[in-house]
Amino acid sequence: MKPNRLGRVSTAALAIAAGASMAAADEASELAELRERVEVLEAELDDPGRPQLRFNIGENTEIQIYGFVRFEAAYDFNFAQGDATTASVIGDPAAETDGDFETSVRVSRLGVRSDTTTDIGQIKTELEFDLFSEDSATSSPDLRLRKAFINVNDRFLLGQQNSNFMPSIHYPRSVEFNGPVGLPFARVVQARYTHSANGFTFSGSIEEAAGSAEFPTGGSEDPLATAALLYNISDSASVRVAGLVGTFSEAGTQEQLDTNGIVLSGTFVPWQGGRFGATYTTGQALGNLLIGGGARSNGAGEENDSQSFSLELTQQVTEQVSVGVAYGNESYDFATPFDASIPGNGGYTDLQSVHLNVFYTPVERFTLAAEYVWIESEDDFTGRVDDGSRVGVSATFRF
Repeated sequence: MKPNRLGRVSTAALAIAAGASMAAADEASELAELRERVEVLEAELDDPGRPQLRFNIGENTEIQIYGFVRFEAAYDFNFAQGDATTASVIGDPAAETDGDFETSVRVSRLGVRSDTTTDIGQIKTELEFDLFSEDSATSSPDLRLRKAFINVNDRFLLGQQNSNFMPSIHYPRSVEFNGPVGLPFARVVQARYTHSANGFTFSGSIEEAAGSAEFPTGGSEDPLATAALLYNISDSASVRVAGLVGTFSEAGTQEQLDTNGIVLSGTFVPWQGGRFGATYTTGQALGNLLIGGGARSNGAGEENDSQSFSLELTQQVTEQVSVGVAYGNESYDFATPFDASIPGNGGYTDLQSVHLNVFYTPVERFTLAAEYVWIESEDDFTGRVDDGSRVGVSATFRF
């Protein structure tokens, strides 16, 4: 044991012993308990992989505090996107700029997990927040709830978590918050069932409809239903298919329309240190779930069909340095206006993006990163094509 660790253990042991002497109920049992607690403390200090912000509440519950603090800075060319890439503003005259500099700490995150042994098995909870409640960069952002759920035996999940439709396990890596277009994303309240056997994991859920600008609660009086099947081919390769069905209310008309979709995803290791991933999503009225945020309908009672995909390749160059490239594409049948309240303001039917990044981890849990992002926006109906780009850097320390 290292000297500083020995000092910490000795101090803890003296404190425990002092408390035990004050109680003085059963000296023999108290000394036995003291030895056990010191041994546990020593084991924790000697295990570098064990999170240090972890402690017990009673005999059956363990609490872990986790999160990270992140500083970001970015410079936009052509179109101002805010402190996270926003593909839907590329081509919007209101967002044109000769250059726009942004800084942010809003991605910073704080969470608490619990794990309790009960008569019906393990009950876990998670409560997680970030600072992304504001629409734009601010020096005093508010907390935003990300996750709040109960998980019974890793089988029944109740609460707010990433949608079961999302291929979270196969998401490409990016420095900035949103990542490439072409990906489905939603975090909603849900009831989910999961079962794993022989390399397969099935999950099904009933979910609150994801919100949109027109309808913060999703514009639906009915829940969505999802199902997914993940197959782990090996430790380094897996594939997943997920489906979604439901309804929503069209903005303006309040007419009930259908939404449905399928997402296929997978990753594998083509060579040592490499990783290749891909996703493909298709369906009706999925714009509110895609990074590009396209319209769900044309405003005249027709669902907006979409096709989207993403590709990613990363490479671990050294133990401390990794690089990556990700490409995303979204295509819609109907154009999404930049501002529906301004006639003739234009819009987009196609989006594509490229993310080039590098990550450097000089010491454990501390990462420096840089990224170049290029986004192109196109309107098939008017022939308009615009592009924008940004460079960004970040520093992240995880705890």
